[in-house]
Amino acid sequence: MNTTYKCILVPIDLDHESSWQSSLPAAIDLARRHDAQLTITTIVPDSDIPTIANYLPKEIDEHLREEGANRLNQFIAEHVPQDIRVQSIVGQGRIYSGILHIASDLNTDLIVMASHNPGLADYLIGANAEKVMRHAQCSVMVVRNKMESKTL
Repeated sequence: MNTTYKCILVPIDLDHESSWQSSLPAAIDLARRHDAQLTITTIVPDSDIPTIANYLPKEIDEHLREEGANRLNQFIAEHVPQDIRVQSIVGQGRIYSGILHIASDLNTDLIVMASHNPGLADYLIGANAEKVMRHAQCSVMVVRNKMESKTL
């Protein structure tokens, strides 16, 4: 099978290095080999929580998106080599649905994302990675962090 990727999406959590420390290098390598556009995305929460929404400023969602965009652009400047074609997109809301929406909008060929080691609630991969894998219209590569590997 000779697959060519043109658009690679990498979802990250800016507050957790484990969400990108293995998946980002893998995505950068694939982007180089396929001369692909790399899109790095983060999903910020929204204020659509009925119990607290009335107590939050009306501009809170815009503020969260702007802060997310600033942090994401700084992250890209620090972690993505300059020879890589890269763009940033900030989504808002539920993580897995935000990733799927962005992937669909971009006509993404491949989503490269991290997962954590299984716990009681998720036996194979993390909950968001599992939902993205199940519902994505493109291929999904889930990359585990090497230092999380355990021997049984």
